[in-house]
Amino acid sequence: MTLSYIVLGVSTFMLLNSAALAVYAERRVAAFIQNRYGPNRVGPLGLLQPIADVLKLILKEDVTPQEGFKFIHTIAPVIPVTTALMTVAVIPFGDGLVVTEINASILYLLAIASLGVYGVTLAGWSSNSKYSLLGGLRASAQMISYELPLGMAVASCVLFAGSLNITDVAASQEVWWNVIRNPIGAVIFIIAAFAESNRTPFDLVEAEQELVGGFHTEYSSMKFGMFFLAEYMHVVINSMLITTFFFGSYHLPFAGLWLPELTTTQKMILDVSVFVGKTGFFMFLFIWVRWTIGRFKFDQVMNLGWAKLLPLSIANFLIIAIVLYVLNMMNV
Repeated sequence: MTLSYIVLGVSTFMLLNSAALAVYAERRVAAFIQNRYGPNRVGPLGLLQPIADVLKLILKEDVTPQEGFKFIHTIAPVIPVTTALMTVAVIPFGDGLVVTEINASILYLLAIASLGVYGVTLAGWSSNSKYSLLGGLRASAQMISYELPLGMAVASCVLFAGSLNITDVAASQEVWWNVIRNPIGAVIFIIAAFAESNRTPFDLVEAEQELVGGFHTEYSSMKFGMFFLAEYMHVVINSMLITTFFFGSYHLPFAGLWLPELTTTQKMILDVSVFVGKTGFFMFLFIWVRWTIGRFKFDQVMNLGWAKLLPLSIANFLIIAIVLYVLNMMNV
């Protein structure tokens, strides 16, 4: 129980501070890709720039639309942040390093992830603005559309583990990672994760380069800051989930074949280091793609989700289920 509290405290602290680290990393990587400097004035190497950004948001005037629904307008930004924090409870960071063990933790994960759409939709509706309302509807349509192939990709991993517990899914990849056994599912999951995070090339939900910012047009100060925080928290969460479901979680490649016996402390340090390293790589991938690929049009986003990814994810699930059933009947 004490270990669970420690994991909860450390993971929550790191997730809340991940937005500042991710923003700094994104600005530096973007500057490198575009051959410019990036933040380099506030503190050594610009390391204090995220703190300056937070102070700016705190000191800005908090404006609420006079004709809007003030209570819902206030609580809407809290919803995506809360759902992100609740997700961490079931992600294993190492062997036995999980906040809580739930037998159906994958169902819990999918249920919590689907609640994030309410924050976006309510934010657009409560602003009582045409631009915000249309932005909220557009965002909810995109998020709901890509939840389906994402869920099917996760279900294909459940077939290999034979369990709805995320811990069992992670443990089943000690030798063979799911990206090797299920590469199509991995590609589908990564694409859907980009769409769920509203990241480029699926960022037409917000489109911050444009004059109108979508569902958060009427938000300012720390209310806008919470949406900003939630986006980067979901980048971190989705990087963790990509690592957990398809890239061996806390396991090194073919760890069960060559890794020697380690003490409990050594195993714990190694597991956390491997998990953090893989998560960091996929966070870099999110940033890399943003500054490489242009934004899709809305019809392209919907077509990709419904006409391409969903049928492909269903076919992939059925093929894996049939192959595993035949192998099981043959006692292979």
